[in-house]
Amino acid sequence: MATTKAKVQTQRKRKPRMLAVIDDNCTGCAGSPVCVELCPVADCMLLVEDPDHGPWEFIWVDPLKCIGCNKCISGGTKEHKQIYLEGCPWDAIEMVPTIDVAQEVSNKGGPPDYIRENWERIVEPAIRMSELAAAQAK
Repeated sequence: MATTKAKVQTQRKRKPRMLAVIDDNCTGCAGSPVCVELCPVADCMLLVEDPDHGPWEFIWVDPLKCIGCNKCISGGTKEHKQIYLEGCPWDAIEMVPTIDVAQEVSNKGGPPDYIRENWERIVEPAIRMSELAAAQAK
């Protein structure tokens, strides 16, 4: 497998119009998630173990780090497309308007028990992003 450039965490220049949300179709690609490899932002997409999700894991997207680049669903760069499929092989990623991300994350951001147990880390940042988007839209 080809090596990828190191991911760099930089401060966001502007709020993205769309953010990635993962739904229950996510399998974590059996521990080698394609979307994590395609994402250019360090620690934006994290592999989460879930005993209730069967033998699979799933990916959680940090809405405060997602830049809305679409690489996780488009297949990334030309170099990536030679290695991976055209993005998520399970169609488990949806790009949603930032203003709607809190609702989408609370509905689709992983198994319900995981969302409830990790509300502060998962949904509250999404709520902040939605509120920022709503304030900027005025």
